[in-house]
Amino acid sequence: MILMYFITISEMLGTKGVQVAQEAAKGLNYAYYGEAELLHFAEEMGFFTDVRKLDEKGPPLLEKFFSEKPKIYLDRLQSVIFEVAKKGNALFFGKGSQLLLNSFNCALHVLVTGSVEKRIQRIVEEKKVNREIAEKMIRRSDQDKRGFLRFAFEEDWLNPNLYDLVLNTDKLTVDSAVKMVMDAAKSDAIKACGIDSMKLLEKLSLQRKVEATALEAGMESQHTFYEVEDGATVRIYGIVYSLQEKEALEKMMKGIKGVKKVINNLTLFSGAMGAA
Repeated sequence: MILMYFITISEMLGTKGVQVAQEAAKGLNYAYYGEAELLHFAEEMGFFTDVRKLDEKGPPLLEKFFSEKPKIYLDRLQSVIFEVAKKGNALFFGKGSQLLLNSFNCALHVLVTGSVEKRIQRIVEEKKVNREIAEKMIRRSDQDKRGFLRFAFEEDWLNPNLYDLVLNTDKLTVDSAVKMVMDAAKSDAIKACGIDSMKLLEKLSLQRKVEATALEAGMESQHTFYEVEDGATVRIYGIVYSLQEKEALEKMMKGIKGVKKVINNLTLFSGAMGAA
């Protein structure tokens, strides 16, 4: 059994969450993955452009309704995070990682928060801007994160149930917050989770690749479904309307890197679909 441990840290802008995340990763000797690190890895995988275009915000209204691209970008981003996680113990900062890795009992999810007033003061001091600009920066950051999590996962990013630990840096220093994260990561409950992380990561990563491939090929349908049954087997099922479509879907799945076997349970439909 391969055991790996993950921490995800999300922050409200102006709460020193970045510093907390970086120092905690250093103290635990975990690999740190913020935006720059994820984009670098995505570039190596050939996904650089897609991940940068998505960013931590919902898609433009027209693009969301008239294009499948945002879904493709999201699947690519998820795949990148899963691939990175397979490298070993890691701390992820932002990018919806608290939801992407919520299947792991070994993952510790942290939110760094603070009052609006304290956040404004920090932005004014750190960015050397006036109060009006600081307020707008905070408002935009909150809106972007809220939009991203709502679009990507249909979740409220401030839902306390998403987090194991919520740290308010109005009173906590960075050092105190880091110590609390490290202590929680070393707790018996986290260390004794006993999950075969590598096996689950392989499955989740391949599932995202399969979904993204179907979207990019324009072959996603409300009547066809894809399910990774283990680390290398994909089952496709549902309804198709021609033998050519059935064969094309199977061929597409077999062409995905990491897929060793395809179980084709698609049913050829010869009647007419009823009106919704």
